[in-house]
Amino acid sequence: MKKLISILAILLAVNVSFGQKYESFGEKINPDGAIATSDLEKKAKVTPAFEGKVTGVVESVCQVKGCWMKVKMDDGQTMRVTFKDYGFFVPKDIAGKTVVFEGNAKTKTTSVDELRHYAEDAGKSKEEVAKITEPKTELTFVANGVLVPKN
Repeated sequence: MKKLISILAILLAVNVSFGQKYESFGEKINPDGAIATSDLEKKAKVTPAFEGKVTGVVESVCQVKGCWMKVKMDDGQTMRVTFKDYGFFVPKDIAGKTVVFEGNAKTKTTSVDELRHYAEDAGKSKEEVAKITEPKTELTFVANGVLVPKN
């Protein structure tokens, strides 16, 4: 009887792990109710801040630690997604994947120093970093959780 219970427990655990479609980073979230980045852009024009879930395609990731990612927007720009309290990181090889993230979005002006730091993290050349001379006002997102699809 103990062997039967053990076997059933193992089968259940295997079934649950194979049934998961996402790898989770940060707080545990689910993909239900996520809006597209295009909808977020529309909401950002109306309200100064947004709280909720968004889904979008990753354009790039910090190649130092995975401490931020850029998500493609419909207007051809990208939105930088950082992680709450620097509390978690995402894999550095997820560019091109459609992820789900939950947290807060707002329009922010990013300083030249911070933009240069991000460019260095992205592996940009010294020449490219030196060309950054103006702050940038953009939509940013602080995520408390991210779901990355499993391969």
